[in-house]
Amino acid sequence: MKIYGDSNSGNCLKVKWVCDRLALPYQWIEIDTRKGETRTAEFLRMNGAGQVPTVAFDDGRTLAQSNAIIRYLARDSALIPRDAFAAAKMDEWLFWEQYSHEPYIAVCRFQMVYLGKSASELDPEKVKRGYSALDRMEQHLADNNYFAGDAVSLADVSLLAYTRLAHEGGFDLSRYAAIRRWIGETEKSFGLAPVR
Repeated sequence: MKIYGDSNSGNCLKVKWVCDRLALPYQWIEIDTRKGETRTAEFLRMNGAGQVPTVAFDDGRTLAQSNAIIRYLARDSALIPRDAFAAAKMDEWLFWEQYSHEPYIAVCRFQMVYLGKSASELDPEKVKRGYSALDRMEQHLADNNYFAGDAVSLADVSLLAYTRLAHEGGFDLSRYAAIRRWIGETEKSFGLAPVR
C-alpha cells in the first residue's frame, strides 16, 4: 500500500505508527499540503476531500481519514480491544479526539509553528477548549493507564499524535503529570523518540 502523508501532521503519523507497530509493509509518499499537492487532479481522484492521510491499496481501493485508516489497518490486532465494550470506548475516544481535541491542540500548534503566530495571538476560545481537552485526558489518566481497556489501543495512538506536541501550540503540560507519564509510556511502546 501507499500512504500519502505529510510527516509534520500528527494525523498522518498515526497511520505510520500503526503500520510500523504491526509490521505492515507500505510506501510513504510525502505530500506537501502547503504547496497544494492535495489539490491536484490526480490526488483528488484518490480523495475528493483533498486531505492527507490517504492510503491507496494495491487493489486500487483508497481510504481517507486517519482514525478510519488506523481502525481498518489494526483490525484483528491487539491495538483494538477484544472486549466489545472496551472497543466501543476506544471508538468513543477516537471520535472525541477529532471533534474535541484536534481542532484546538493541533490548530494552535499549526498557527504557531507554521503561521508564525505567538501564543498571545491565538484565539482564546481555541486555547480554552484545548485546555479543556487536556483536563479531560488528565482526569481519565489519573485513574487509568490507557484510554480503552487494559493495554495500549488505537485511542492512545490517536490522542498521542498531537498531545505530545501540545507545547508547540503554546499549551503548558507541566501541570499534567498523568498525561506526561502516559506520553512517555506510549512513545516507548511505539519506539518513538521523546519530543523535546
